[in-house]
Amino acid sequence: MRIFLIALLTFFAGTAVSQNLTGIWRGTLTQNAGGCFPEYHLEIQLTVSGNTLQGNSYDYFDTNRFVKHKFAGRYNTQTHRMVLIESELQEFHIPGDCVPCTKTYDLTWQQSGQQESLTGEWKGIKTDSRDACPPGKITLYRVSTTDFPVDVEQPAALASLQPSLKLQKRENQLFGTIDLETPSVKIDLYDNAEIDNDTVTVFLNNKLLLYRQRLTDKPLTLTLNAFPDTDYELVMYADNLGSIPPNTALMVVTAGKQKQEVRLSASDQKNAAVRFRVKKK
Repeated sequence: MRIFLIALLTFFAGTAVSQNLTGIWRGTLTQNAGGCFPEYHLEIQLTVSGNTLQGNSYDYFDTNRFVKHKFAGRYNTQTHRMVLIESELQEFHIPGDCVPCTKTYDLTWQQSGQQESLTGEWKGIKTDSRDACPPGKITLYRVSTTDFPVDVEQPAALASLQPSLKLQKRENQLFGTIDLETPSVKIDLYDNAEIDNDTVTVFLNNKLLLYRQRLTDKPLTLTLNAFPDTDYELVMYADNLGSIPPNTALMVVTAGKQKQEVRLSASDQKNAAVRFRVKKK
């Protein structure tokens, strides 16, 4: 499997993604005889980072019976071919006589009028025995909604820490709503005005992304590959009020050529919140 992965990534190395492939793709995945079901739903939440594809896949019979994997891959802009390779099995809820398959997708992007599609084949291995799964075919279409929550990527250390956090419950005060021009977003947080040892904890869609970080004249930087038609909310929690209350920050949001500043203020009573959404084209 290691040799196969290296060969595929080498084949796709050096290509860049010209189409904006970031988004939700949903359709069907078939499986030859011997599988748990002859046909499943398949949703992939795809993001583009440089010329690398990554995201989460859900193959499912319904939203209560599903298998969730992380995946990564590459896209060849000249052939419109992509290969996605599932790696980490994150979650599964399936009948006891079924076994999750970790899959490799070989797909081709096409557009007919306004409709975009990904079609191709898949093969995989069973997670319990490493034996081959019965393979099948895939047909996906770009859609604007998701059947599953969209994950915000979170560092492993903060994911482990978050369940044990004991933060005071505070009201969220909204300081702005930003319509993003591109899905690739950079968020910089600075201390606002005088640097006075303000310390903050920051969440994005309830995922801990910064913990007890001091605001200074150097930015605390977060990056986000945002999905279209998906709401994001950043919440800044004041760990202290600094030497000059309240806890204040300057947020600078950059999305392509767009740059927007928002001044935030948090206290021991209220969090500061900002919402984001990618503009519809």
